[in-house]
Amino acid sequence: MNLLRRRFQTNESFRLLVDAVNDYAIFMLNPSGHVVTWNAGAQKMKGYGADEVLGRHVSIFHAREDIAAGEPGALLARAAAYGRAQNEGIRIRRDGSQFWANVVITAIRDKSGALRGFAKVTQDLTERRRVAELEAVSRLAARIQAAREEEQIRIAHELHDDLGQQLTALKMSLAELEHGLRDRGSLDAGIQSGVTDMVRVIDDTVASLRRIATGLRPIALETLGLVSALEWLIDDFTERYGIAVTTSLPNPPLNLHEAAESALFHMVQEALTNVARHAHADRVSVELSRQFGWESSRCVLRIVDNGRGAAPLELTGETSFGLIGMRERARGLNGTVQIDTAPGGGFSVVVSLPLEAIERTGASGN
Repeated sequence: MNLLRRRFQTNESFRLLVDAVNDYAIFMLNPSGHVVTWNAGAQKMKGYGADEVLGRHVSIFHAREDIAAGEPGALLARAAAYGRAQNEGIRIRRDGSQFWANVVITAIRDKSGALRGFAKVTQDLTERRRVAELEAVSRLAARIQAAREEEQIRIAHELHDDLGQQLTALKMSLAELEHGLRDRGSLDAGIQSGVTDMVRVIDDTVASLRRIATGLRPIALETLGLVSALEWLIDDFTERYGIAVTTSLPNPPLNLHEAAESALFHMVQEALTNVARHAHADRVSVELSRQFGWESSRCVLRIVDNGRGAAPLELTGETSFGLIGMRERARGLNGTVQIDTAPGGGFSVVVSLPLEAIERTGASGN
C-alpha cells in the first residue's frame, strides 16, 4: 500500500512539474501519434486548449507541405526505430501562424520493449532564429561596408591622382597655347576671353573633383589624421551651408587605427549631411572625446543640432539611410549609436566605441 502511495505521489509530482513548464510544449502521443496529454507550455506555444487537441493527430502542428511529404509519420518512425528523433522546422499554431521549432521525440517503451507511445518536447526558436538572422545580416552589412570603403579609397585616389593630374596637364597645355599665340601676335580679345573662360572651367572642375575625392576619402585623413580631416570637413560644411558649428576635438588626438578614423569621419559627414538636408538648424556642435569608465574606456562622438527635431516615426526615408549607415559603421567596431530627438527639440546623435576595439596596437591609454 505504501509503495502504491509513493508511486502515485511520484507520478503526481511529475505531472505537476510538467504542467508548470511554460517555455516548452511537453506532451505525450500514443503509438499512432495522437495526443494523449497536454501541458500549459503546449497551450501557450500552440494556442490549443487541452479539450481541443486531445485525441487529435500530431500532424495538425505541421505545415501542409510537410504533411504531404509525410514528415510527421517519418519522425515518429525514426523515433520508434532509434529511440529518439530531432527536427527543426516550421510548425503551425491554432490561429494558423507559423513559428520555428526545435522538436525532440522520444519513444516510450515498457519493460518488455513494447512501444507505449512518444514523449514530445517542442521549443519555440523563432526569436533566437530572428536574432541569428539579424546578426548574419549585420555581419554581411559590415563586410559590404568595408568593401564599399575600399572601393571609395580606390576611386578617390584615381580621381585625385589620375584625373586631377590630367586636368592640371590640360591647364598647363592651355597656358602654353596662350603664350604661343601671344608670341605670334594671334591672341586677340576673343581668344583671350575664351582661354580665360576655359581656365576658369578647369579650376572649377579641379575644385569639384577635390571635393568629391575628399568626400570619398579625404587626403587629410591619410596624411594629417582624423582631427585635421574633421576640421576641414566642418569648415567646408560651414562655408557651403552657412550653419555655425562649435567643435571640441581631442588634443592630443586619439591614436586610432585607420578603419576607426575612416568610420568616425564618415559618421560626422553623414550626420552633418542630415543636418543640412533635414534639420532646419542654424547651430551644430561636434564633440569627440575619450571617456573613462569602471569597466572600459570609450571614444564618444556627440553631434547635436538645434533644428526642428523629429518624432520617432519620422526617422524613415532619406534620413534613416544615414542613420543606418552610422549604426552599421559603429556595430562593425563593437560600438553603439543612440538617437535623441523630438519635434522642436533638435537632434542628438551619440556614438560610443570601445577604445580597445579602435586604438592602434600598442597605443597608450594616456
